[in-house]
Amino acid sequence: MATKVRYGKTGWRATAWGELLSEYLGTLVLLAFGTGSVAVAVVGLTMSGRTVVIFQGAGGWMLIGWGWALAVVMGVYVAGGISGAHINPAVTFAQAIKGNLPWKKVVPYWIAQVLGAFSGALIVYADYYKAIDQYNLVHHVVSRGSSGGLTTFSIFATFPAACFHGSWVGPLVDQVIGTAFLLLFILAINDVKNMAPISNLGPFIVGLAVLAIGISFGTGTGYAINPARDFGPRLMTWFFGWGKNAFPGPGEGGYWWIPILGPLVGAAVAVGIYKLFIELTLDYRAKHPAEVIQTTGNDGIEEGMVSSD
Repeated sequence: MATKVRYGKTGWRATAWGELLSEYLGTLVLLAFGTGSVAVAVVGLTMSGRTVVIFQGAGGWMLIGWGWALAVVMGVYVAGGISGAHINPAVTFAQAIKGNLPWKKVVPYWIAQVLGAFSGALIVYADYYKAIDQYNLVHHVVSRGSSGGLTTFSIFATFPAACFHGSWVGPLVDQVIGTAFLLLFILAINDVKNMAPISNLGPFIVGLAVLAIGISFGTGTGYAINPARDFGPRLMTWFFGWGKNAFPGPGEGGYWWIPILGPLVGAAVAVGIYKLFIELTLDYRAKHPAEVIQTTGNDGIEEGMVSSD
């Protein structure tokens, strides 16, 4: 008598719960090392006695930029084999728009990402709270919730630059632009029909994309470009005394909602742009290879084979 072998789901790890754990841990790693690098720049080096002043000029910004870039790399390597390592609600939203993720998974992914971000920031706080308190003491900061508390708040979450004068329009546009570029790069990097990296180098290239955004578009709002990256740590700081710096945040009507809405809008914009400018052409050329013009002749006239169909 032949033995029947049944293939299929064998436990909860084979379901979406495994993906949610993956997103939780990947986002935790992202925030632990991202906010950890900011903690080093803001309070770690000076309050530890390892140096008298932080890097002069833009040196601190480069430390933070590389810190977040490597945090992305490690977070993606940790979670990539299970969920694809979105570790960013904007990425999840974009994948759902593209049809690569069922819409019913979007909110659970978002929850897992926010919880992971909260946990990662909490780890950094547990390691650096004495340095934070020492910084506030040395700089005569009355309380974490005061205006002076924004400096240590910046370890965990973002706020707009003074040049926006409290308006929400500029910061929102800044977040849309930064996230649109991030998703544009991610879509291109993961597109096997385009010039996708080989040998599992994708996470490293995504990290470089985050670095590029940070050193090009980062100073306006601190380049959250990830709703979980900002909201999770913001919630954590609210619990630990940063008060109005966390919620509602500075600016007209508060700032807390801008790093949520802006990245989601930017993600949707990026999906449309990539499809219109790149994806449709790649798809067409893959289906009609004989129609593709191959070269340009010396006389400037395009030459190639065209299908006679």
